[in-house]
Amino acid sequence: MERIEEAIRTVNSWVWGAPMLGLLLLTGLFLTVGLRFLSVVKLPYAFGQLFKKRDPDSGDVSPFGALMTALSSTIGTGNIAGVAAAIAIGGPGAVFWMWMTAIVGTATKYSEGLLALKFREVDHLGNHVGGPMYYIKNGLGKKWLWLGGLFATFGILASWGTGASIQAQSIADAVRTTYGGSPDTTFYKYFPVLIGLVLAGGAAAVILGGVKRIASVASKLVPFMAISYIGAGLIVIIMNVDAVPSAFGLIFRGAFGYDTATTGISIGLLMLAMQKGVARGIFSNEAGQGSAPIAHAAAMNKDPVNQGIVAMLGTVIDTLIVCTITALVILTSGVVADQCIATSLNIDIFKADGQPVGCDTGAPLTVGAFDAVLPGVGQHIVTIGLAVFGFTTILGWSYYGERCCEFLFGEKSIFPFRLSWILVVFLGASALMFEGEVANIVNLFWLIADTLTGLMAAPNLIALVLLSPVVFKMTKDYFDEKKVK
Repeated sequence: MERIEEAIRTVNSWVWGAPMLGLLLLTGLFLTVGLRFLSVVKLPYAFGQLFKKRDPDSGDVSPFGALMTALSSTIGTGNIAGVAAAIAIGGPGAVFWMWMTAIVGTATKYSEGLLALKFREVDHLGNHVGGPMYYIKNGLGKKWLWLGGLFATFGILASWGTGASIQAQSIADAVRTTYGGSPDTTFYKYFPVLIGLVLAGGAAAVILGGVKRIASVASKLVPFMAISYIGAGLIVIIMNVDAVPSAFGLIFRGAFGYDTATTGISIGLLMLAMQKGVARGIFSNEAGQGSAPIAHAAAMNKDPVNQGIVAMLGTVIDTLIVCTITALVILTSGVVADQCIATSLNIDIFKADGQPVGCDTGAPLTVGAFDAVLPGVGQHIVTIGLAVFGFTTILGWSYYGERCCEFLFGEKSIFPFRLSWILVVFLGASALMFEGEVANIVNLFWLIADTLTGLMAAPNLIALVLLSPVVFKMTKDYFDEKKVK
């Protein structure tokens, strides 16, 4: 078992290491330059296209519904715990590199959305289906079909892991910690089973209705929870508004390796901030991973370029808005002292009074930031946020896995996949009650799922680069026609 785990960790370190992160970042930069920074300058136009009326026969859900379905799987634990971990390990400068990743990621998301609509199909059930496996098949030709099959295989396995079991377990852990009572009670131990039943029942009620019901629920839950979380975050930031300039100072100094301890530039700090910022940015918004275009392929839209423009808003909302709110809450609340700028992995996190409380690197740091300004409320804000965001992620990823399954095995596989999804959600939450060897196996499964999620990106990035001439030409034609009109 130890050798297997060591081998998987080695693969995981490569998949989420510098080569893959560099490839994701360089692909985004290549597309950004090739599109002449359209994904940045056309953002106001993109927001204006979000609620335009569409032909109901041109897809299954509205462009807004498609965007919310995509966001349901990206706005989650990465926006709350992931940002905190990036700051705790990589220092405040990691936030800057998250922003840079998001900016080039908008071009990636735009290209994914465009290609998803351009090369989508209508299955025998009348559903509009698409995504990387389809634009590989229909855009690159039958000789590349194996690459689409590889993506779909990774997509199914990653969806069971990252989208179902890990999300369910994260929700169960957060809810049990806050509302499960004393850890030495029987109720506390078996509380995850109750959470698993609730999550499985909720997931069944939604995903058995297909993409239309998923989009309908996501269109209500995602905006409500995102606005609520952003609102709570803004309250904390406003109450500490005097610390905002200092927070931005920490971000920009840390981004370029400025070390207060040596009053100079630290290459180690620069690389650490860049690595953690890029990694968390990509993990959060999934630009280049290939999941979001599966949702955008179902949009009621006849114009691929127009849907690509809507798709790129996902990165803006997820990283540039929600992640930034979390970062500013942490950096202005007083839980991270100036002397906590990361120069190594062994940093200390401090309370407002300057007393060290250890190295919290995830949700506990975000909880501490909210609690420092809103005592007694912070834990509930973060717990409820994690639960709702995690549940919507379960819904979004169920659709991704379903479409990957249909690509490989046909329409007859959809219903069995949905049943398997409900079961995996229940087991993922319930597994939290086990300890010892069972817990080690569960943790190993987490690692495998994380690895497979990263592997999804490779086939998608190959397709994006090879099909980039199609993206560039269609984009130029679209906006040339707009100028003429």
